[in-house]
Amino acid sequence: MLIISQNLSNYNFPVPENVVYRINLAWVNDLTELKTILSKHKNHSIFLDLPINRTKPPNNNYSISDLVPILEANSNVKYLAISNVNSKSDLNEYVDTIPKQIIIVPKIESPIGVSNIDEIVSSLDYSERVIMLDHDDLYSALTKLGEPPSKFKDYVNKLIKYCDEKNVVLLRTVGVIFSSEEKRVTQYIK
Repeated sequence: MLIISQNLSNYNFPVPENVVYRINLAWVNDLTELKTILSKHKNHSIFLDLPINRTKPPNNNYSISDLVPILEANSNVKYLAISNVNSKSDLNEYVDTIPKQIIIVPKIESPIGVSNIDEIVSSLDYSERVIMLDHDDLYSALTKLGEPPSKFKDYVNKLIKYCDEKNVVLLRTVGVIFSSEEKRVTQYIK
């Protein structure tokens, strides 16, 4: 699976039809903007990334009750990532609420999430099970817990091994976009 960022379209970068288009809701100012982005990318499978307990900017927040009607109206939304999943209980509200055709993707961002990976994945009742690893947040979380930075590789390898053994798709970041042309400030400051 190849997923590309919504930010590519800010630079008129052509979005190939065979990729999954990721919309990180932290970078979407309001639901009207989300609807505009979704209508612009009707021909792509969509991967929505919902920031939960996000502390770094940008930090736009949306309730699941606000999102459900939008999810129901856009059948091309195939995935919904949930940030900061540390246990099965972090997913309960979403498993019970999200339309069943959308695959919930837990984002693993802490050593606790890695330690509870089997419980988390076992709560996903899909033929295609997917998790997303946020390398940066995992590293930050383990150092905040006082663990040595050398443990980072152990956590990543544990996730890779688990996913290989359990036939779980593990999404990992491969590069980012940097631009000297970025002028938006509202994404960072409210």
